[in-house]
Amino acid sequence: MSDYRAVNQANWDERAQAHAASADYHFADFVADPAYLSAVVQFDRPLLGDIAGLRGVHLQCHIGTDTLSLARLGATMTGLDFSARSLDQARRLAEQAGPPVEYVESDVYQAVDALGGTTFDLVYTGVGAIGWLPDIRRWAQTVAALLRPGGRLFIREGHPVLWALDERDDDLIALEFPYFEQVEPLIWNDGGTYVATDTEFTHTTTHEWNHGLGEIVTAVLDAGMTITGLVEHRSVPWEALRGKMKLVGPHEWQLSDRPERLPHSYTLQATRNVV
Repeated sequence: MSDYRAVNQANWDERAQAHAASADYHFADFVADPAYLSAVVQFDRPLLGDIAGLRGVHLQCHIGTDTLSLARLGATMTGLDFSARSLDQARRLAEQAGPPVEYVESDVYQAVDALGGTTFDLVYTGVGAIGWLPDIRRWAQTVAALLRPGGRLFIREGHPVLWALDERDDDLIALEFPYFEQVEPLIWNDGGTYVATDTEFTHTTTHEWNHGLGEIVTAVLDAGMTITGLVEHRSVPWEALRGKMKLVGPHEWQLSDRPERLPHSYTLQATRNVV
């Protein structure tokens, strides 16, 4: 396997400023309205529940809009990401919009050491995160080590069935890519990004992995956690299949034709076992 971390980090570093400048991330709304929350966290709230007073860490936090939103719901938040330039934007947003958030630069797999062995009430991770990691079992072990006994994992993520889809030349949708975790990554070369921007990028290669739902659940259980919730959703917070989806709310997309065929995303919750 090549140095996926360096390849992916260069990609995210280069896109951080463009993402922060894009209206899609709503920096201006965060600054103007102290009650404003990211669309992702707004969606999460019914399952997330009351997090006021909890100490939380957001893994793979990128430019911090979800992290700040969780802090606005009353949690004392730390954000962790391997992209220094992303964290520069996250710190800028927190300084302008508040409340304060601590940000730590680290790869996920080194999070325990980077955070000084601190344990948390809540480990949160959002849509589009774990696909950048090659080993879901190592991820789950890291999560468990970051949680205090009884602490909670909360993850909403794109469904692995969705990640395995591709559009064919005849305009049909097919299961084209691996559903199960593979040793070697899927390597993409894409000069764009998922927000509207005129920026031209030079670091266009990424290395990514899919993880089957059973693999994720098993990894969480084997790491010493108990599953407390698993919900599969009929929407996802971006137009994952261009031209084949419709908005079903201000920020959620759904397959236009018979959406009940496709699990779009899922929310998984678990608690670390008390020994």
